[in-house]
Amino acid sequence: MRRSVILVALAAFTLSSAACMGAAGVEAPPTPDSYVAALADPVRTADDRARDEARHTAETLAFAQVRPGQTIADMIIGGGYFTRVFSAAVGPRGRVTAWQPAEFIAFQASYGDALTAVDALANVDGVRSPIAAPVFPAGLDLVFTAQNYHDLHLNVMPPDTATRVNAAVFRALKPGGLYVVIDHHAVAGAPRTAADTVHRIDIERVKREVLAAGFVLDGESDLLTHADDPRTASVFDASIRGRTSQFMLRFRKPA
Repeated sequence: MRRSVILVALAAFTLSSAACMGAAGVEAPPTPDSYVAALADPVRTADDRARDEARHTAETLAFAQVRPGQTIADMIIGGGYFTRVFSAAVGPRGRVTAWQPAEFIAFQASYGDALTAVDALANVDGVRSPIAAPVFPAGLDLVFTAQNYHDLHLNVMPPDTATRVNAAVFRALKPGGLYVVIDHHAVAGAPRTAADTVHRIDIERVKREVLAAGFVLDGESDLLTHADDPRTASVFDASIRGRTSQFMLRFRKPA
C-alpha cells in the first residue's frame, strides 16, 4: 500500500514538473517579476533606475528571455544602461560581452569611458572594434541591441555594415540563440537615409535584413509604441526626445 502511495506521489510530481517546464522540457519564459532583484542591484546607477519605467526594462528583459547563467552580447552599448542590468540579471555564472564600435569612441570620448566602466564589472568583457567587424565570442545565448541598429546605416559607415554585422551575430549565437533588436520607428517605407536625417529606421527594413542573414522571426512587441509620435522628427528633437515610438523584434537562430 505504501509503495502505491509513493508511486502516485511520484507521478503527480513528474506531471507537475513537466507542466512547469512546458512541452518537450522547454523552460517556461520568464516574466517581468523575474527581474526585481536585477533592477535593484547596486551595480546599476541611480540614473539607470530612474529610466526603468519609461524604458519598460523588466518587460524588455522578459521579451529577450534573459536568464541567470546566460552569455549575452550587448551590441553598441552606448552609455552601458543595458550592460549593467544584463550583468545583474545573468549573475556570477553568466557573462556579458559589451561591444562599443571604435567609430563611436572616436566620435565621442564618453563612449570610451562607458566601455571602460562596464569592463570593470566582474562578469563583463568590454570590447571595441570597427563597426563592420564586431567582436563576439562563440556560443552566445543572446545578442541584444537597443536604439542603435539604425546606426549601421549611417552614411559614414561602409555600405555593407548591416549585412556584415548580422552575419557576425548569426555566427556568434548558439543554435536556438536569440537576436533582439529595438529601435526608433521611421515611417513605413522610409529610405536608408532616415538613419542620418532622423536617426530612425523602417521596421520592415530590419526584418528583411535580419531574415536574410538566416534568422527566423520569433516575436515582436508594441510595448514601446507611442501612437502620438509622427515618426518624422529626429529622435533628438526636443518635441519627441525620450518619447519616441519604438519597435521590439526577437529573432532566433534555427536549431
